[in-house]
Amino acid sequence: MKDKVHPEYKETTIACVCGEVIHTRSTKQNIHVDICSKCHPFFTGKQKLIDSAGRVERFAKRYEGKVKPPKSKAKAPKAEKPKTDIKEVLKGETKEEPKAEEGKQ
Repeated sequence: MKDKVHPEYKETTIACVCGEVIHTRSTKQNIHVDICSKCHPFFTGKQKLIDSAGRVERFAKRYEGKVKPPKSKAKAPKAEKPKTDIKEVLKGETKEEPKAEEGKQ
């Protein structure tokens, strides 16, 4: 194995924003994280909104008043009920005369 190829593997601490400190070994020292297993919603079962850069407020401010509620759809006219009585069907029929074809005499 070659010398001085692999980085040093030293003891380090991982510190979370919630105050949890984990002692372990790593190639980096003093790691700071925003979420750990003690405060992550998956492990705790609690919902927690994480907005470190103010993105939610910036989004709400940008689109405040621009979003309009959808308009209600106008009701389509109801279709005419089909005639079921034969007399009503026959009354509505009109006899059309056949049209004479143009060009023939």
